[in-house]
Amino acid sequence: MSTHYVGSEIGRLRRVMLHRPNLSLQHLTPSNCQDLLFDDVLSVERAGKEHDVFAETLRQQDVEVLLLSKLLAETLAINEAKEWLLTTQVSDFRLGPSYAAEIQGWLRALPDSQLARILTGGLTYGEVPAGMVNMVVNTHNDADFIINPLPNHLFTRDTSCWIYHGVSINPMAKVPRRRESDNLRAIYRWHPLFAQHPFISYFDEQKITDENATIEGGDILVIGRGIVLIGISERTTPQGIELLARSLFKHHQAKRVIALQLPKHRSCMHLDTVFTQLDINKFSVYPAVIQADSHYWNLTPDEHGGLCMIEEPHFLNALGQALEVDHIELIATGGDKFEAEREQWNDANNVLAVRPGVVIGYERNTFTNEKYDQAGITVLSIPGDELGRGRGGARCMSCPLQRDDV
Repeated sequence: MSTHYVGSEIGRLRRVMLHRPNLSLQHLTPSNCQDLLFDDVLSVERAGKEHDVFAETLRQQDVEVLLLSKLLAETLAINEAKEWLLTTQVSDFRLGPSYAAEIQGWLRALPDSQLARILTGGLTYGEVPAGMVNMVVNTHNDADFIINPLPNHLFTRDTSCWIYHGVSINPMAKVPRRRESDNLRAIYRWHPLFAQHPFISYFDEQKITDENATIEGGDILVIGRGIVLIGISERTTPQGIELLARSLFKHHQAKRVIALQLPKHRSCMHLDTVFTQLDINKFSVYPAVIQADSHYWNLTPDEHGGLCMIEEPHFLNALGQALEVDHIELIATGGDKFEAEREQWNDANNVLAVRPGVVIGYERNTFTNEKYDQAGITVLSIPGDELGRGRGGARCMSCPLQRDDV
C-alpha cells in the first residue's frame, strides 16, 4: 500500500505539497483577475516571501514540504508524461493543429523547470519566438494567452486531496481551475514518488466531464475513524459528493460520509472557510453559517453497491458520535459582529493543524487567534497580508500527503 496516507485532520502532519506563486501572479492584472477568480492583484514578491515563511514554519514542525513546481518539473523529465501534458494543455482544439504543433515543438525543447513554470504560470503570444506566422497568431494580441495562468494552484488543497489510502483528483467547478487537475494527474501518474507506490485514485476511472458533478478539497474534512465530512457548497455539488462517496465505499476507505449544506456565497466558498478541526473535540466555527442543529445528509453504503442517503437534524450531535467524544467544543470567530465577519473573510477559520492542538494561521486575525489561545490551541502565526487577498488560508494552501490517524 502507498506510503501516502491521510487518516485525520489533526494527526501529526508528516508530508505536504505546496505551490509557491510566481509567474501566475505576474500574469494577474486588474483586467483579468476576476476571470481568474481573484478579487485583486497581489504583490508577487511579498506573496512569495509570505509563502516562504509558511513553508519554513512547516519545516520547523518537522513536516516535509514538497513544492508542486519541482514535482511537475521532475515529472516532465519523463517523456511519456511530457507528451501527455503537451497534447492535453496545448491541444489542436485550442490552437488549431498547425499552431499547436509549432508551440508543442517549441515547448518540448525547453528545460523541464521552465516548462513547469509555463504550465503553472501561463504563456502569452508575445512570449513565444517571433516568426511563428499563423492565422491563429494574426488574430490575437501579444498579451493574449496561449496557455492561461493558474494562480489558484496556490490552493493545492482543492485540486487533489488525500482521503485515507487514496487520492481524489477533483473535477473542479470553475473553468479557470480545470487544467490544474491535469498537472496533478500527471504528477501522481508518473512521478517516481507516487508511481512506485500503488494507491487508490477515487476518480481515475470516472472520466467526469459533466460540470454538474464537481468537488473541491476545501470542502472535504477527513475526520478519522472511517468518516468523511463534506460541504455542499458553491464549488461542491451533491452529484460530486455521491460519486466520491460511492468510490470511497467501493474501495473500503470510508464507512460513512456526512454532507453538510452551506450557503452559496463567496465568503464561505468551501467548508474549511467556516469550519475546521483544531483538536480531538475542538473546532473553529463561523456561527453565522454553521449551526449545531443544522440538517445534514448521512451517506452509508447499501448492500448492492449503492448508497443509503438520509437527511437528518442536529449536525453537531452526529459529529460527536462520529468522533466518539462526549462533547464538541466550538470556538467561534473572534471579535464583535463586524470584526468576526472581517476575520472570517480573512480566513481566521481556515487554519492548518500540524498536530492535535497546534495550528498555523494568519497573524492578522488577532481576535480569533486570541480565542484559540484561550481554548488551549497553539497558533503558529504567519504573515498573510498578500496571500490572504487570494481568499485562502493555511489549510487552503496545503495538500497533506501523509498524516497520522488520531
